[in-house]
Amino acid sequence: MTTHAPAYAGPVDVAAHGPYGPGRLDRVSDRPVYPFQGRITADGSSGFPAEPGRYHLYLAYVCPWAQRVAIIRDLAGLQDVVSLSYVDDARDSRGWAFRENRGPDPVNGFRFLSEAYEATEPGYPGHISVPTLWDRQTGTVVSNDYPEIPIDLGTQFAGDGLDLYPEDRRTEIIALDEEIARDLSHAAHGVGRATTQDDYEARRAAVVAALDRFDARLADRRFLFGDDLTASDVQLFVALVRYDLLTNPRNGISERRVADFPNLWRYTRDLYEIPAFRETTDFAAFRPAGPIEHPDDGVTRLAVEPRPIW
Repeated sequence: MTTHAPAYAGPVDVAAHGPYGPGRLDRVSDRPVYPFQGRITADGSSGFPAEPGRYHLYLAYVCPWAQRVAIIRDLAGLQDVVSLSYVDDARDSRGWAFRENRGPDPVNGFRFLSEAYEATEPGYPGHISVPTLWDRQTGTVVSNDYPEIPIDLGTQFAGDGLDLYPEDRRTEIIALDEEIARDLSHAAHGVGRATTQDDYEARRAAVVAALDRFDARLADRRFLFGDDLTASDVQLFVALVRYDLLTNPRNGISERRVADFPNLWRYTRDLYEIPAFRETTDFAAFRPAGPIEHPDDGVTRLAVEPRPIW
């Protein structure tokens, strides 16, 4: 039997290829940024039935949305149902790539994740993102619609794990997921995009207020919905676990770290003890590769050093 060496992309080279974003994220288009929006359904009515062994997830350790998918897959007991692999933590204008430190693409032997998009839509000009859900049977991307992929994993497969979206609370859970994404995950990165001092201060204050709000909610309960672990806890965890090392230092949000919110600190450490959370977390991927530089736009940003963690 002939074996072949794994296919790997060359090193990240921003000097030669430019940074990721221009030409991908700034295209004027009527399409959404995450345009592949196929859904997996238990009955197959979507065209993508929930069949074991059919789907593969392309993820990145640095990305909270990708980690959210990995945790939900594991908690739902789908490790032997839906496979996954990881791209390199860094990228240049060519997008996510497969390199030695995270291993090859085990499904298609791609060197770049863009090849999956090209196979699905020749000439695809848009954003190359993780998580990406791939269909082995059709050889196409099913979805890169990151808010919806975890819902399908948690509700459409007959896994033997936790029910993370119980029917009687599903609407509440999805609504809280959206609140966490809006007021903490997206808002925290929005602080770094402020262009005036007043806007910066307002954005900072809104994120800290959200942290205080979630801290207060957890004062009398183990998880966000009481004693039962749900998908909302996954959504909050992936934001909190990056906060001290990446999100806060990069955006200059607050002098307070997660440990300064006593209930959030207890909660994050508690979740980290659960294998699905701990085994999908790589703190090294959260550490900025070089010095954090803010734009020279007249805004006096808070200098926050990455904090040691656990």
